[in-house]
Amino acid sequence: MPRSEITVDLGALRLNAARLREVLRRTELWAVVKADGYGHGAADVARAAVDAGATALCVATVAEGLSLRRVLPGQRLIVLGPASDVRGAREAGLELVVGDGPIPEGVPVHVKLDTGMGRYGYERPPDLPENVVGLMTHLATADSDAAFAESQLERFRAATAGSSLTLHAANSAAALRMPASRLGAARCGIALYGLSPFGTDPADDGLEPVLSWRSELAQVKRLAPGESTGYGRRFVAERETWIGLVPVGYADGFRRDLSATEVLVDGERRRVVGVVSMDSFAVELAGPAEPGTPVTLIGDGLPAEEHARHAGTITYELVTGLRANRDRTTRKVVDA
Repeated sequence: MPRSEITVDLGALRLNAARLREVLRRTELWAVVKADGYGHGAADVARAAVDAGATALCVATVAEGLSLRRVLPGQRLIVLGPASDVRGAREAGLELVVGDGPIPEGVPVHVKLDTGMGRYGYERPPDLPENVVGLMTHLATADSDAAFAESQLERFRAATAGSSLTLHAANSAAALRMPASRLGAARCGIALYGLSPFGTDPADDGLEPVLSWRSELAQVKRLAPGESTGYGRRFVAERETWIGLVPVGYADGFRRDLSATEVLVDGERRRVVGVVSMDSFAVELAGPAEPGTPVTLIGDGLPAEEHARHAGTITYELVTGLRANRDRTTRKVVDA
C-alpha cells in the first residue's frame, strides 16, 4: 500500500443516482462534478453518473468543462461559474450560466436570477435572446431553513411565470426534501457522492457513501508517563500509553482540526492524539500493535460527516480537500 489509498466505488455512485432519480421522478438529474468530482475524480464519476441516467454534467469553470469534453465528447456540459473564455466554451459545445452583463452570442446560455443567495445572478430577468435555454436560481438554505428556500422559490416562480424554457433551482438538499423545487431539472452534487447535505447519516435519505480512505500504522511507540507526541506537546501521557503513527497529514487532506477525532485501527475506534502534522498523525492504541495494521480514516462505518462535525465544517470541504497523487495518496476506482 502507498502512504494511503482513497477508494471510489462507482457502484455506490450509481445507486445514489438511482435514488435521486427515484425522488425526482420526471425531473431531469444533472450531476454536479465540479472540483474534480468533489475530490472523487471527475472523469470517472461523470461517466458513472451518465450511465445511471444523468442527462447533463455541471462544472464550475470552462477549464473543467474542456477537460471533461475530451473524455465525454457528446455529453451535455454546463459551466455554472462565471466564464471568461466564451470562445473556448463555444468551440467545445459547452453551455454557460450568465448572471450579469450582456448575454454572449453563439453559445447556449442559462440565465441565473438571484432570489436570495446574494451571490451571482440578475436581480430581474433581462431580455432573453434565442440562445437562452434555461432559467435558474440557487437556493441558500435548502439544507437548513425550508421557509426561506420556499420564499426563494416563490420569487423564482413569479419571475419566470409563463416561460417555456427549462427551469432549475434544486440542489441535493432541495431535491431530497422539497418536492416543489424539482421543476425541470435538479443540479445534484453532494448527494450523488453518498454524503448527506444535512450533515446527518446519509442512509436517512437512502444514500451510500462512495469514498473511503485507508492507511496503516507506520510505527508503534510506547510513551512513558510525562512523555508526549507531536508539536506543542498537546498530548502528554498520564500513564504508559501505546501510540501508532499514521503516515497521513494535512498535506493529504487530513486536516489539523481533526486532531482528537477518531479513526479505525484494525476495525476498532481509536482517538487521534496530539496535533495532526503535515505528514502524519498519532493515534492512541489499546496496547502494542504491529506496523502495517490497517487504519480507516473514512469508511467501514466511520462517516465523513462525523469528521466534519468534529472540525466544525461540512463534508464538501473535507472531500474536496483530499489530495490524491501517486507519491503520497493514490486513488483506486472500483465498480462493485
